[in-house]
Order: sequence, then C-alpha cells, then structure tokens
Amino acid sequence: MKAKKKKKVLFISQEIFPYLPESELAVQSRYLSQAVQERGKDTRTFMPKFGLVNERRNQLHEVIRLSGMNLIINDTDHQLIIKVASIQSARLQVYFIDNEDYFQRKNTIADDSGVEYDDNDERTIFFVRGVLETVKKLRWTPDVIHCQGWMTALAPLYIKKAYNEDPFFKNSKVVYSLFNDEFKKPFPKEFANNLLMEGVEPSHLTSLQGDKIDYEALSKLAIDYSDGVIQASETAKQSLIDYAKEKKVEFLPFVGGEDYADDYLEFYEKL
Repeated sequence: MKAKKKKKVLFISQEIFPYLPESELAVQSRYLSQAVQERGKDTRTFMPKFGLVNERRNQLHEVIRLSGMNLIINDTDHQLIIKVASIQSARLQVYFIDNEDYFQRKNTIADDSGVEYDDNDERTIFFVRGVLETVKKLRWTPDVIHCQGWMTALAPLYIKKAYNEDPFFKNSKVVYSLFNDEFKKPFPKEFANNLLMEGVEPSHLTSLQGDKIDYEALSKLAIDYSDGVIQASETAKQSLIDYAKEKKVEFLPFVGGEDYADDYLEFYEKL
C-alpha cells in the first residue's frame, strides 16, 4: 500500500514569539505551527526580519542559495534576503524575509514615537511576494497556506490571481486569521497600483476602491480571496466577521482555550 502523503501547511505570520515580544498574534503564530507539526503535518513558517529581531541571540543566518533575487515595487528594485533560525525546544525552523530598505529599522511597523511608517504598504507587498518566491525556490508545494496578521493580507490575492496557474500554488487552500491588530495610518492611493502585476488587474481590487485604504479595506481584500477565515481573536472587528459571513467564505468562530489547534486542523480538512 502506498504511504499517505504528509499534508503540507505554510504559515505566513507577521509576528512570532520569541523573535518579537508576546502578543496574541505572536504567541498563536508560535504555538500553532508547532502543534500542527506535532500532529504529523509538514510545515514551513515565514515572518518579516524586522530590525527588532536580535540576529545574534536568535542565531539567524542567511540562506545564500535562496537569497539574491530582486523584487520590483513602485519601479524600484529591492533585494530579497532570506535568513533562517530554529526554535530548538519546538524543533521548528523559521524563515525570515529581509531587505535593507524595508526591514533594518529597529522597530516593527511604527517608530519610537508610535508613528507608523509611510512605506508599510510597500513593506507588506515585498514581504508577501518574497515568501511566495522563496517557497517556489524551496520546491515545496503547500496544501494549506495560513496567513496571520494584516501584513500577510495580500497573500490570498496573489495566490489566487498572480500565482493561480503556478504548480506550487494551484491547489493550495488559503486561510486568513482575523486578529485585533488594526493599523491606524491608511495606505497611500498608489498602493492599489503597486499591487498590479501579471494576473492581478484593477477589477480584482474592488475592496480597495473606497475613500481610503485602511485596515478594514485591506482585511476585506484578504477575505475576498481566502478559502477560509478564522476568528483568531475574541476582539476581532465585528464588521469583518460579518463581511466574511456575507461572502459565504468557510468561517471558524473564535475557539477559546489551549486546544484550538485541533479545531484549526479540522477546519483545514474541511477546505
């Protein structure tokens, strides 16, 4: 009898503890991927290499064979650098997307005074495209792609439109988690234009056509192209939960307690 193929789950996360301080998002990103791996799935985990991540303490090192590609955003070339580290206690490997222009400052999405960076829109494009290109270089085909945090919100669009014919992503199911992680500064109008690439057309971006491109608009775009939406935080925005239900996307309400991983896995299977 042929051995059953291990299901592959790709986690794209904005924050992961212990690389960044504890938050609901960072903690769930850390323990969910471990729990899914311990339940027999093959996992890969990605996050941005924010300047706050201590490279020496966490023993990050560059993966030369994966680095070096350039991604063009807003007509400018940006070099993609891939680093990797391990959470030893969990036997979990984490890949980091790095770039000198976007991820060298000593904070995550806002400066010391709490003012959000003007280029957070470009940083999210670079991060998501960087993850997808790296997964292709790894020659690894995910069955499920689970996106956690607003900085991952473009992944569903790109997977379903720009990469929809790509054998690596053609059959992948995309899950988007709703957290209470709202950003305050709306993205500039040219953001929608910067998203365009082969396969992504203005007609795909209806959620971004309101007065401003804010957290709600970006989250709605993620929901538009997801196969499933999970309410990962009890305090996630109700308007987005309602939107997911209106769209008739598979929806998993908030699961309390520590054993949510089993519910999540069941949800993946449903897709």
